[in-house]
Order: sequence, then C-alpha cells, then structure tokens
Amino acid sequence: MRMLVVGAGSTGGYFGGRLAQAGRDVTFLVRPARAARLEERGLEILSPHGDYTLRPQLVTADRLSGFYDALLLTVKAFSLESVLSDMAAAVGPETMILPVLNGMRHVDILAKRFGKRSVVGCACKITASIDDRGRIVQHNLLQDIAYGEMDSVVSPRIQGLDRFMRDAGFDARLSSAIEREMWEKWILLAGLGGINCLMRGTIGEVAQAPRGSEFAARLLEEIVAVVEAVGVAPSPEFIVAAKAGLTATGSTQTSSMYRDLQRGVPIEADQIIGDLVERARLAGIETPLLAAIYTHLSVYQRRVLA
Repeated sequence: MRMLVVGAGSTGGYFGGRLAQAGRDVTFLVRPARAARLEERGLEILSPHGDYTLRPQLVTADRLSGFYDALLLTVKAFSLESVLSDMAAAVGPETMILPVLNGMRHVDILAKRFGKRSVVGCACKITASIDDRGRIVQHNLLQDIAYGEMDSVVSPRIQGLDRFMRDAGFDARLSSAIEREMWEKWILLAGLGGINCLMRGTIGEVAQAPRGSEFAARLLEEIVAVVEAVGVAPSPEFIVAAKAGLTATGSTQTSSMYRDLQRGVPIEADQIIGDLVERARLAGIETPLLAAIYTHLSVYQRRVLA
C-alpha cells in the first residue's frame, strides 16, 4: 500500500512520520517552502514516545503523478478548498481518502468532488504542535487514530488499510462505528473550543469561576441536542465522560482553536462552531450559547484576516 499524506504539520507529520519510521511507503504532499525546510533538516518529531528524525519522501503539487492507495488528509479545515486541486492527481477510482479535519463539512465537500465511495471515515486524537524551529512536538501520550468505512462494512480495502496502519508506533484501530466517533469528536471540539475561547481560560479555570461548570454543562447539552437532530447520536457513555471532562476543576486542558487564538492566527470558527449553528438553524433548533460563541469568534477572525 502507498499512502500520500497531504500536509506535514503537527498531525500529518506525526502520524505520517511514524508510519515512515515503521517502514511503510509514505510520501508527503507539501508546499515548496515546507519541502525546502524538510529537505534541509528532515522531519523532526519530539515525543514522550521517543524522538525521531527522518528524511521523508516529498512531492509538491506540480510534480504529483500516479494514483495512491490512500490519502491521509491533514490540513486545517479552512484550507481544504485550496488543496483539492493539488491532490486531485493522486486520487484514482480505488483511492481511499482519510480526512482528519475538524467538524463534518469536509465529508460532503470531498464526496462531491471525488465521489462518496472515496471518503473513508477517520478520527484522530493527538495533542501536538509545530515549534519555532519547525519541529513536531507531541505534548502528551495520546496518539489514537481510528478509521472505517462510512457504512460500517468491513471491506477488503479497509482491512488492507488496517494492516498498513497497525504496529507503527501509535494506537491504530478499525472502527465499526466511525461516523458516530467523528460526530462525537466534533461535540468535544465544539464544547472544549467554545468554553476556552469564549471564557479565555482552561477548563479548570472556567469550572472554578462562578457558574462556570453550569455554563459548560449547558453548552454541552446544546451541542448534543443539535447532533442528535442532524447527525449520529453519541453514546450515553460518551456524554457522561464528556461532561466530566468539560467541567473538571483541576483540568489544564485547552483546545487547539484556543491556542491558535492566543497566537493571533486564523482559527476554524466556521467549521467547528459556525457549521453547527447553521445546521441547528436549518433544523429549527435554538442555540443561544453556540450563536454567541460564533459571533464572538467571528469578530476575532475578521480582525485577523483583515
């Protein structure tokens, strides 16, 4: 199996790097500036699981030719439209596209462009970033990636992908309920990001503030109500765990959207919060907390992009 990793940032660089380290056939599709940096210094990973530097196989869009068996799509959600043409030459009739973008809007965009069968469900959990030297820094032990056919069928191609992904230095698993897991991930991202970004603090700081835990719990209820109406309902166990995590008084947890906001860079407000608000509107569901968060983040986003 040959995999093309679209993007070599913190997520794509980490999982693609570990796959390459394990001897898998992995190529990174990158912009010329990132290619030059990686050719000069290699792909550097700093991790509690062990540091590693490799000389990755690289390709830029103008040199891309031939179909790949799988594409691991790891760009920011707001960059999706700009990379569709870049990666198109790599997508054949049997190519599996594994998107690890936030939200769910990308699933519809990819299906429209490349066909519904091309999209394989995928959800990953990792906390990592790129430091000022261009190195990938993993901040904790979490490194989970799940994948599966959107219709839950255990097809020969997904079994082949599972063999490719396993035993590569991270937790990889074939999921029979990947679409539900993707919606559950969105619930967590919207809840965590909404709490952090609106209140400008960690989960623990918000929980310790007056009525902070009540706010977090009500926001979670609002998000879950939308997902139950327009998507795949989360499991009861997930809801219990999510509420405990989002109201934990000792938690230092923050979302990547909040960390990007603190850095003054563009954020995925439209994809993580705005799309939920719009789906709720179309379903006739009131979302006062989500709407307030989206307005708040939109003010920031327009200022950054001005």
